[in-house]
Amino acid sequence: MSKASVPARNLTRPVNVGGVQIGGGAPVVVQSMTCTPTTDADVTLAQVNTLVQAGCDIVRVSVPTAEAVEPFGRICSLSPVPIVADIHFDYRLAIAAVEHGASKLRINPGNIGSWDRVDAVIDAAGQAGAAIRIGVNAGSLDKDIASREDLSQVDKLVASSMQFVEHFETRGFTDIVLSAKAHSVSTTLETYRRLSSELPQIPLHLGVTEAGGIQQGTIKSSIALGALLAEGIGDTMRVSLTADPVEEVPVAWGILSALELRRRGPEIVSCPTCARCQVDLIEIADEVTRRLASCTKPVTVAVMGCVVNGPGEASDADVGVACGRGSALLFRHGEVVRKVDESQIVDALIEEVEAL
Repeated sequence: MSKASVPARNLTRPVNVGGVQIGGGAPVVVQSMTCTPTTDADVTLAQVNTLVQAGCDIVRVSVPTAEAVEPFGRICSLSPVPIVADIHFDYRLAIAAVEHGASKLRINPGNIGSWDRVDAVIDAAGQAGAAIRIGVNAGSLDKDIASREDLSQVDKLVASSMQFVEHFETRGFTDIVLSAKAHSVSTTLETYRRLSSELPQIPLHLGVTEAGGIQQGTIKSSIALGALLAEGIGDTMRVSLTADPVEEVPVAWGILSALELRRRGPEIVSCPTCARCQVDLIEIADEVTRRLASCTKPVTVAVMGCVVNGPGEASDADVGVACGRGSALLFRHGEVVRKVDESQIVDALIEEVEAL
């Protein structure tokens, strides 16, 4: 295989985050972020655990004040996954966070202050064995670059990112992950494509920042992140939604599953229904989805409304049904197993999944 045909994520430098590898061809890592007060360690830990149960590989937690440092340390010590400290403005909080167990820092050098302060954070992370995500945002660029009218937004994001990475690497710190986020899908696509080309050694954290609520944010994130991942770009990802953060995780997994990059839980294959459908297919599909919500098996379950879209159309499904008048044919891998009454369709499918 030529280098040109190898996915960009296979060529990035591996970065260890508390035992989870980002980059170097590792599976794309799913992240989210708590929104509870970090000063309340118990409440925040509960949300961390909920995010982990939903499928997070690592979780980010804000450390906004000095009062949050001690509770943050407790969160790190009790979390089942590595914790990333989200730091803005105060470099001393970043240093305190790695001293209290952060596996990784997320900082934006553009708002941390002078290079001396950035260097102090780099040194502390190096001594603690913590990684750093350089998080560049459209709203907090390097001031000299941000003021240049001859550069586009993409140019500014890329230039700031390259400047920060060069500084870190010059100091001998290479446990770097990079993000350069904007709320625009087109800006996100162009920026990450450029970064993957200009900095091929650096693992990239994908995300559309300030993407909006569940519907809009899911659409924008799916388009931008899906396109980049399909091109082989991106080593870790967060779907940012204005919602309970647990809503972000299934969207991320849905994107990865649709691209056949990672699977966690069932894929429901169901037809949109038409005049040929003689059962309440929407309710059946919804109930199957609800019943399998906690299932983590990477199985494909087909719920087909008629024989037109029956075992033939969904022959690659692990299990499925093709519905008729008040009944359905239950099949495995395209082979019919038995006929079931409409009232038993959901139970029959669930039993088949549990038996796999």
